[in-house]
Amino acid sequence: MEIGIVGLGLIGGSLAKAISQNTDNTVYGFDISEPVIHKAMLVDAIEQPLTDELLPQCDIVIVALYPQDTIDYVTSHADLFKKGGIVCDCSGVKRIVCEQLIPLAEEKGFLFIGGHPMAGREHSGFTYAKKSLFNNASMIFTPTRGPIESMEKLKNLFTSIGFTNIEIATPEEHDRKIAFTSQLAHVVSNAYIKSPTAQEHMGFSAGSYKDLTRVAKLNEDMWTELFLENPDNLADEIDTLIENLQEYSFAIREMDSETLHQLLKEGREKKAIIDGEIF
Repeated sequence: MEIGIVGLGLIGGSLAKAISQNTDNTVYGFDISEPVIHKAMLVDAIEQPLTDELLPQCDIVIVALYPQDTIDYVTSHADLFKKGGIVCDCSGVKRIVCEQLIPLAEEKGFLFIGGHPMAGREHSGFTYAKKSLFNNASMIFTPTRGPIESMEKLKNLFTSIGFTNIEIATPEEHDRKIAFTSQLAHVVSNAYIKSPTAQEHMGFSAGSYKDLTRVAKLNEDMWTELFLENPDNLADEIDTLIENLQEYSFAIREMDSETLHQLLKEGREKKAIIDGEIF
């Protein structure tokens, strides 16, 4: 197949490298940075730049941009996509993207399928892209009406570059779950590191500190947009967490060992159930 990738940052660049080096497909790439395009060609991540002239040849176009940029790109190029071709995005929220692009795709004769690769690093940009980024990762699709062969094409492509789990969800289900599994974790990590004690942690920290602070070093431009495009779900998760933390705080301040012990036990048991362990 001929595959176009729009946006050669961490995700788009890693997709380009993985597809080019692990499959027989031809990859074209576009990025607003000319040096990034040249570098991608130099390391054989893409065969040549993705132009408006090449776009109608692409069987699949993967848009790896921020949500609003995704909407803007697909909308402005809607007449150029191959009739019957597939356009898939990689943004971290799905409702706002799918609500606007699915009707457009149906009108213009291509198939839009929302996507979200569950992989990443604490660094961004093509410099940190690697073909192994998606090894053993999950890929979430929020498909619309379309031939089953199209989903099979996408599934085969993504499993060929390392994804081992394909999940199907509605845009609403995706955004609700991702608020907990991804967005809340970034909020907590970013807020946790603001403790004054963080300046004094050297020599007093180990794995738990590293685990909890890893994603504090985030891209504030991207995450601000993602958080504000999923405000209801994320705010609910934050409020739930605050309520839970207040229970621990109250029990500790009151020296209530029985309540504290029970809270810790409940948390341990819930984690074990989620992990499929028997206790």
